[in-house]
Amino acid sequence: MDSTHKLVIIVGSVREGRFGPVAAAWVAEQARRHRGFDVDVVDLAAFDIPLALPAVSPKAAGAGYPRPAGLARLTEALAGADAFIMVTPEYNHSYPASLKAAIDWHFTQWTAKPVAFVSYGGAAGGRHAVLHLENVLTELQAVTIRDGLVFPNHFSTWRDGRPLDPDASRHAQALLGRLAWWAGALRSARATVPYPV
Repeated sequence: MDSTHKLVIIVGSVREGRFGPVAAAWVAEQARRHRGFDVDVVDLAAFDIPLALPAVSPKAAGAGYPRPAGLARLTEALAGADAFIMVTPEYNHSYPASLKAAIDWHFTQWTAKPVAFVSYGGAAGGRHAVLHLENVLTELQAVTIRDGLVFPNHFSTWRDGRPLDPDASRHAQALLGRLAWWAGALRSARATVPYPV
């Protein structure tokens, strides 16, 4: 089995003037340095993600779930991923509606796959958003990674697209090492025995 894992980095914010693409670009650079991943950055701002959902759930509908045609590229990226990193801000002690909508339009695409988090914001650095995401993704049978990257007060702790903390890259590589381990272990498990949903 190929030792390179398909990593999808999701830019969760679609807000005007958002910081998410800056953080995601740096994370993607770190993931490419790790050499264990084939990296795809998926920006939710590139998709029209409806808030109104069909009556039937994606879990119940399976492959016949009626997603809008504009979500096909997003669905394909999520389905093909071995691992995810969600880059999220914190809005009112939680994560953006855009990210929730993208999650809710899917189900099996998350199942038995590892998810890591990179969060940013004010003093809390997006920690509340991550706590909520962990609850949601556990319901979808994803495996959340304990150690994330947290960037409090990102507006003053980043310069020229990079964090000023000299240890940030080392922390990122540690996170990516754990994510790669889980990606390999879970991909092997899924290939051996289909996950019971």
